[in-house]
Amino acid sequence: MILKIDFETKRFPCYYNALGISIIKESLKASDEEYYKKLYFYKEKSNKATKNFSYSIFIKDYTIENTEFIVNDRVTMYLSTPDLEFGLKIYNGFVKKKQYKYKEYELKKIRVDLVKEKKITKEQVIFKTLSPICVKNKEGKFLDIDDNEYLKELNYVTNMILNNYRGYGLKRELSFESLDMKKVVVKEPLREFKKVTNREYQYVNAFKGKFELIGDIEDLNDIYKLGIGFKRGQAFGNLDVVAEEVI
Repeated sequence: MILKIDFETKRFPCYYNALGISIIKESLKASDEEYYKKLYFYKEKSNKATKNFSYSIFIKDYTIENTEFIVNDRVTMYLSTPDLEFGLKIYNGFVKKKQYKYKEYELKKIRVDLVKEKKITKEQVIFKTLSPICVKNKEGKFLDIDDNEYLKELNYVTNMILNNYRGYGLKRELSFESLDMKKVVVKEPLREFKKVTNREYQYVNAFKGKFELIGDIEDLNDIYKLGIGFKRGQAFGNLDVVAEEVI
């Protein structure tokens, strides 16, 4: 399931990952609060398990002032998931909820639409990123695409994501090739990061553009809707399929 949600707002933060998470959580609460609690909490603590969705945000017609977008048109969120239960819950929440507030920011939902999914029928497909991909190693270092560890860690996190969603991981190891990927450094203000490091921002090395993925067809279809890499629930790893590579 792929959703497109349009919002009206005058101001929007340049560092919007936390706002995006807030929108998703508030929509789930509006739909089914017990489901929301089960997804995000475990025995009164935060549930750190990977989530079965990814999302991206686009801002149309804007100027930038300090650390804010001044929005002249709208903000659009794309959210994708292969998990039908989650998809129905979040869709119903977006339909029900009209207004969102996060700190000093207020958003009015304009509309929510279902986007037609593309069906992958080949073992070789070209994806493009809707939000950048980040991959890190066991030490927590964000890796460059040409790093020797990149493919191994990409397979590791994808196997974990698929296993969490469907109860089994990759059916076949992935092969990855960058076609037109460019490095982007995403600046994130994180409370937990500040507590540990005493630094205001975490800098995430990520990549955006087009890449080729070779693997099992079922795996590729699930990856398309789950997203890829780390931090998918924080506006990373959301994907679209380059149409000419599918039937």
